[in-house]
Amino acid sequence: MISLRKGRTSIQGSSLTRWIFVAPAMLVVICLLIYPLLSTALYSFTNKTMIRKSFSFVGFENYIRILTDPDFWTSFGHSLVWTIFSVIGQVIIGFIGALCLNRIKSPAARSIFRIAAIIPWAFPSIATAMTWKWLFNGIYGFVPEMLQKFGLTDGLIQFFSDPSLVLPALIFINIWFGAPLILVNVYAALQTIPQDQYEAAQIDGASSLQSFRHITLPHIRTVVGLLVVLRTVWVFNNFDLIYMITGGGPAGASSTMPIYIYDTGWTGRLVGRASAASILLLLFLVILCVLYFKVISKWEKEDVK
Repeated sequence: MISLRKGRTSIQGSSLTRWIFVAPAMLVVICLLIYPLLSTALYSFTNKTMIRKSFSFVGFENYIRILTDPDFWTSFGHSLVWTIFSVIGQVIIGFIGALCLNRIKSPAARSIFRIAAIIPWAFPSIATAMTWKWLFNGIYGFVPEMLQKFGLTDGLIQFFSDPSLVLPALIFINIWFGAPLILVNVYAALQTIPQDQYEAAQIDGASSLQSFRHITLPHIRTVVGLLVVLRTVWVFNNFDLIYMITGGGPAGASSTMPIYIYDTGWTGRLVGRASAASILLLLFLVILCVLYFKVISKWEKEDVK
C-alpha cells in the first residue's frame, strides 16, 4: 500500500508529466495567439512594409498617423453603426423567434422550425454573400424588381451603389445571417427554466408580462449578455461578408475597420501602420468586453442573492 501510494504520488507530482500533457495545448496557443499578437504589437512601432525586408523603429508615429487619418475615423464610425444595429437586430429577431419557438407544442413543427432557423449558418459566407448580392443587384436583382413591380419604387433601387443605402442593406443581411445563433441559444436557455415557477406565478395571479419580467428575463439575461459580447466582437471584426459584397464601396461608404486595416496592409503595403490600427481595434474591443463582463458579473451576483 505504501509503495503504491508513493508511486501514485510520484506520478501525480511529476512536473515533467504535467508539462508533457500541457505542452501541446500551450504550443497551439503560442503559435495561434501569442506570437501573432506580439509580432503585430512589435510591427506597430516600426516602418515595416511588404516591399522591403529591412525596417526600423519609429515609436508612436504609426499611431499618430492612424489617429489623424480621416479615413480611419470614417471606417470606425461605419463599424460602430454596423455593429450596433446588427447586434440589436440579431438580438431582437433571435429573442422573439426563441419565444415563439418555445410556445410551439408540436414536436414535429418545433423540429422543422429549428432546422429552418439554422439554414443561414448551413452555408459558407461566400454563398451567402453571392446570393444576397444577386438578390439586391440594381440591374437584375429580385428585390429591386419586386419593389418596382408592386409600385413601391419608381425605378430599380441601387442598394450597393447608393452610399446612403449600402450600409443599411449590409446590416439587414447580417441580421438575417446572425439572428439564428441568438435564437438557438436563447431557446436552449428557455428550456432550463423550471416550469413550476410559471405554475406558481399563475396560481398567484401573475400576468404573462409579469411572469416574463420576473421569471424569464432573470433566468436568461446572463446567456443573452454573453451572446451580446460574442456577437459584438464577431460583428466588429467581420470582414468577409462586407468585402465579398461591396469591397468597402462605393467610395468607402461601407468601409469598416477590418477593411481599412486590410487596405492599409495589403493594398498600401504598410504593415507597420496596419499593425497599429489592429492594436487600436484590439484595445477598443478589450475595453468594451471589460464593461460588458462587469454588467454580467453584477447580474450573476444578483442571481446568487
